[in-house]
Amino acid sequence: MMLEIKTVSIGDAFLIQETGDKYAIIDVMVRAVDRSVNNTVVRDEETPLLGSSLSRPQKKSWKQRLQHDVSCSWADAVLLACYVVTGLLDSSSIQVWGTFVSMQTGNTVYVGLGLASFATSTPGPRLCKSALSIASFCLGSFLFARFHRLVSPRRRWVLCASFTIQAFLTSAAALIVTLRPPGPNTDSLAWNVLVPITLMAFQSCGQAVASRALKQNALISLVLTSVYCDLFSDKELFALDNVSRNQRAAAPTLLLVGVIAGGLFAQSSVGIAGALWIAAGLKLCMVIAWFLWRSEEETQEN
Repeated sequence: MMLEIKTVSIGDAFLIQETGDKYAIIDVMVRAVDRSVNNTVVRDEETPLLGSSLSRPQKKSWKQRLQHDVSCSWADAVLLACYVVTGLLDSSSIQVWGTFVSMQTGNTVYVGLGLASFATSTPGPRLCKSALSIASFCLGSFLFARFHRLVSPRRRWVLCASFTIQAFLTSAAALIVTLRPPGPNTDSLAWNVLVPITLMAFQSCGQAVASRALKQNALISLVLTSVYCDLFSDKELFALDNVSRNQRAAAPTLLLVGVIAGGLFAQSSVGIAGALWIAAGLKLCMVIAWFLWRSEEETQEN
């Protein structure tokens, strides 16, 4: 019977030389055979704990990134940008079409005034356009909310898809008013007026639903009355470090910026089409932002 001799490490040979114990020799031989059979490294006191090389974290593919939930940290930055979009759309639409596409409180007032006018005269077309905007907004809220709840409200691909839909609908409305510009009469009920109103009101609720999904209920980006109330009733209004105060102060400021820009577009030769194209571009930037946004796992690791 032939005995196969295995090569032992320097540390094992040193152990044999120091002890001279036959049990130590047997133990070394067993470990040597185990190395050759299983092709594994047996760790002892002299084996480095970290191994010979540091393991590098593997980069995740874009498909894997889409399956992660985005972090809520600093997500208010994107939602605050939505206030600019709201200002752009509402200021231009109220000047050109005579109705709002985002602020449904104003449209509800217009509907109420239109219904009240039945007592004395025939209501104007603003009643129809405002009611259409409200109905489209409610339908969009119903569908966007259920879309967010399909998998996870903060799933990356859900947010990217939601804002992609918003950008697509805004682009479609911009294309219509570019090819068929509305006339100077704000009382018109032509298709190139009603269809853009429907598309814009439908998509505007998507950013409001996203604020709920991201647990930023104060930044719904459509109304300011509650923001003003919360801002000036804050007991730490004049504190140096107050994130909620800063958010509430930024919201009306950014909305005002959008309103001024939308008003300038509506009164210029570019018209409402310019405001809609800018809004569509901002929504596409938000899609890119959500794709690159840090995930919940990355935030917890850091």
